[in-house]
Amino acid sequence: MQTQYDTTTYNTAIGINVARHKVLRNTYMLLAMTLVFSAVMAGVAMAMAVPYGVSLVTSLVALGLLWFAVPRTANSGAGILVVFAVTGLLGFGLGPVLTHYLALSNGSQVVMLALGITGVAFLGLSGYALVSRKDFSFMRSFLVVGVLIAFVAAIVSLVAALVGYPMPALALTVSAMFAFLMCGMILWQTSEIVNGGETNYVLATVGLYVSLYNLFTSLLHLLGAFMGERD
Repeated sequence: MQTQYDTTTYNTAIGINVARHKVLRNTYMLLAMTLVFSAVMAGVAMAMAVPYGVSLVTSLVALGLLWFAVPRTANSGAGILVVFAVTGLLGFGLGPVLTHYLALSNGSQVVMLALGITGVAFLGLSGYALVSRKDFSFMRSFLVVGVLIAFVAAIVSLVAALVGYPMPALALTVSAMFAFLMCGMILWQTSEIVNGGETNYVLATVGLYVSLYNLFTSLLHLLGAFMGERD
C-alpha cells in the first residue's frame, strides 16, 4: 500500500515538473519571437519617421489590449495574436523614442548600453530564479504597490511637463523606481513560472515582456540624462 502511494506521489511530481517545464519553454519561445517582432516594428517606425504623438497613441492602444483583451483571450489561440498585437504596438511606439536618443552625439552608445544592461539583468535575474527555485511570491504586494506609486508619480510628472512646469528630478526618480521595480518583477515572474504559480504561458510572456520594455525605456531615460550629449 505504501509503495503504491509512493509511486503515485512520484508520478504526480514528475507530471507537475513536466507541465512547469512546458510553460517555461513556451514562455521563452514566445518571448523571443515577440522581442524580435517588437524590434522590427520599432525599426519600421524609425524608417517612417513617426512622430512622438503617434507613439503615444499606439502605446495607449497596447495598454488597452493589455487590460481588456489579454485576460479574456489568454486561454485560447487568439491570445497569441493579441500578444503579438500588444508587443508590435509597443515596439512601433518605441521607434520615435529611439530616434530621439539616437539624435544625441553619443546616442548609439546610450541605446546599446541600455540594451546591454537590460539583457544582463534579465539573464541574471531569471537565471537566479531558475537555478535557486526560490519562491519570491512574498514580493508581489510590494511590487504592485510600488508600480502603482511610480505610475501615479509618472502621471504627475507628465502633466507638469504638459502645462509648462517640467519636473526633471521627479521624472528621473520615476525612471529609477521603474528600473528597480522591473528587476523585481522579472525575478518574481520567473519564480512564479518555476514554482507553478503561473501556468499560462501567454500571461507569463506578456508579464516578462512588459517588465523588459519598462526596464529598457527607464534605463534609456536615466542614461540619456546622465550621459547624453547633443551635437
